[in-house]
Amino acid sequence: MADGGGPTPPAPTEPPLDEGGPPAIRVLIADDQEIIRTGLRMILNAQVGIDVVGEAGDGREAVALARRLRPDVCLFDIRMPHVDGIEATRQLAGPEVEHPLAVVVITTFDLDEYVHGALKAGARGFLLKDAGPDLLVQAIQAAARGDALIAPSVTVRLLATFANVPAATPPAQPVEQLTDREEEVLLTVARGRTNAEIADELYISLSTVKTHLASLMNKLGVRNRVEIAMWAYETGRVGA
Repeated sequence: MADGGGPTPPAPTEPPLDEGGPPAIRVLIADDQEIIRTGLRMILNAQVGIDVVGEAGDGREAVALARRLRPDVCLFDIRMPHVDGIEATRQLAGPEVEHPLAVVVITTFDLDEYVHGALKAGARGFLLKDAGPDLLVQAIQAAARGDALIAPSVTVRLLATFANVPAATPPAQPVEQLTDREEEVLLTVARGRTNAEIADELYISLSTVKTHLASLMNKLGVRNRVEIAMWAYETGRVGA
């Protein structure tokens, strides 16, 4: 009993330690709208295993923070002052970067023309800002494990937009001809299917899906499934 006869308030407790569990995914958010940053932070910090470690209101600050903090995943808006999300992505994840960071781009329907540039710059995935918490978390988790997520609802709209746009250079040819099964996996990736969905659709195991994806990346000279999907569109394998 506390002095005065009232009940003793319960002592504060420490959160339980997650012994043996994987470390939290460290995320950096960059968006020029504070209300968007606040919403993203609240969504992500509410998830077990995700920790927002920094925020930036423009691309220049985002690049500097990312280089200092080395987060597991950067979540960048496309349109930001000083340095836009495409250039920020290129500086942190582009082909010339020795130790690239994982970048997920968030955008809106009226920014279609920017998305292709972001993916070319090295982004591992993209989402619409109204994609919802579940898909946002999936994208963060995919990027953190070295995978990539293309939101199925925007795959055709955003990638097919560029299917008939001449590229600056012709798409690279595979170093070795793709097998029939690899061509099938290629198309499912381009349509935004997850590994589990590919396995179900093609009646193969998850490990076989991963083997085919690794082979595709090797043959096409690409780094992730986003670039696999882009190659499928650029070579006309997937129609607009």
